[in-house]
Amino acid sequence: MTVQDIIEGKKQWRAHMARVKALPPDYRIVYKEMQRYLFKVGPVDLPELLPGIVDFFEEGVAAGKGALELVGQDVAAFSDDLIKDSRTYADLYQESIGGESGTAGK
Repeated sequence: MTVQDIIEGKKQWRAHMARVKALPPDYRIVYKEMQRYLFKVGPVDLPELLPGIVDFFEEGVAAGKGALELVGQDVAAFSDDLIKDSRTYADLYQESIGGESGTAGK
């Protein structure tokens, strides 16, 4: 990863967060909760997932719906459904140590 890649990544993150800040307050709250939850779970495709969530929320705002009308009352369950088929960093770790013979049982 070069310095230019890091700078470009920061620009993209700032643009993403500007979109989040432009959302109505209820959407921002739900987004932050989803983001916090997803950062803990650690899906590998998170960089593609977060902008998709903002797209979904922007469509909800345009349709005049509230955030909880879109995701339901259980934000964690909605987040789990989003990533149910996604690989996580924990999965990658388990696969990496699974290949070492004889160390898992010790």
